[in-house]
Amino acid sequence: MIDIKLIRENKELVKENIKKKFQDEKLPLVDEIYELDNEYRDTKLKMDTMRAEKNKLSSEIGNLMREGKREEAEEIKAKVSTMGSEIDTLTSREEELSKIIKEKMMVIPNIVASDVPVGKDDSENVELKRFGEATVPAYEIPYHADILESIDGLDKEASGRTSGNGFYYLMGDAARLSSAMLAYARDFMVQKGFTYCIPPFMIRSDVVTGVMSFTEMDAMMYKIEGEDLYLIGTSEHSMIGKFKDQLIKKESLPICMTSYSPCFRKEVGAHGIEERGIYRVHQFEKQEMIVLCEPEDSNDWYERMWKFTVELFRSLNIPVRQLECCTGDLADLKYKSCDVEAWSPRQQKFFEVGSCSNLTDAQARRLGIRVKSDKGNYYLHTLNNTVLASTRALIALIENNYNEDGSITIPEPLRMYMLGQEKIEPKRK
Repeated sequence: MIDIKLIRENKELVKENIKKKFQDEKLPLVDEIYELDNEYRDTKLKMDTMRAEKNKLSSEIGNLMREGKREEAEEIKAKVSTMGSEIDTLTSREEELSKIIKEKMMVIPNIVASDVPVGKDDSENVELKRFGEATVPAYEIPYHADILESIDGLDKEASGRTSGNGFYYLMGDAARLSSAMLAYARDFMVQKGFTYCIPPFMIRSDVVTGVMSFTEMDAMMYKIEGEDLYLIGTSEHSMIGKFKDQLIKKESLPICMTSYSPCFRKEVGAHGIEERGIYRVHQFEKQEMIVLCEPEDSNDWYERMWKFTVELFRSLNIPVRQLECCTGDLADLKYKSCDVEAWSPRQQKFFEVGSCSNLTDAQARRLGIRVKSDKGNYYLHTLNNTVLASTRALIALIENNYNEDGSITIPEPLRMYMLGQEKIEPKRK
């Protein structure tokens, strides 16, 4: 949520930002909020003025009674009573306006960074840099589901019986490898100075609407029937929510945390071959990182955070690239975002394995997270980034470490989590 001062002082800036995001249907909201805010401030001024006058008159009643001026005192009493009713009406309208304005403000997208490329959707995202050589071996790389099945590591048929499409059983060495990657990602971030956390896997609606837009919420979140609880789509949601309505001491910043959680999403399954695998699924596991920091430090943290993901994937022999998200691909709360994409030698293209975002003070405003300082209280900045998402990271790893004989080389950093095992041999070819 942006500061309403931007609408008060520079409506055109807010409108231009909406146009950059190709959300022209939201343009009328800016003028609506502007007018409602004017009414709100006028109402509040009248209410405050009237309340002050009422208090002044009320103090006079006692003096008049002591002076025996009962008639005059009764007149003022009647006036005070009328003013009280008017104040109640104004108070009610003030509360109503405040609620309406907040609801409309929640729909206005965050101001995007000036260097974010303008584009309608992810097809117009811009590649910035590659890390590692994207090579294609002389031998064929099978589809990832076939590789996993060859090591008895995937059972989609059974998950179809228990849960339906979009679920899976990982088994044996495949399951061990997935867990090893998550453990490595955890320890990797701890070594970077981040505090490890396992958060709640369900959050209330006021936290959901604090961390993401209504559109994202409807598209992603599973709601628990009959309760005000949602299954998290990423641990960033509950991690940022941890600080809801908190006043954080300036000296405690930056707050750097890395969290593990399962993730649940209403992913729309792809048709054809991709539906057979684990690329787009309803549940997976993830290691996440979040940072809460001073406003002036968020750009520096953004650069550091996405580079952590690059470093981790390169340590697993996976070539990656950084892709800057264009305006139309940015979620409403994001100021700036980039994807880290892994190389697929099978498909001979990159695919998304992580996303890093700077949300400036948009989440902090919605959740009431402020910094306490000698110069007054203010909203901090929040950032989040994927360290490793289990299913897509597993795909990237097995494709880039697949050998001609059907074995999978386990990258050196993972071997300590695999009891020293160096390869996974196929059980059938």
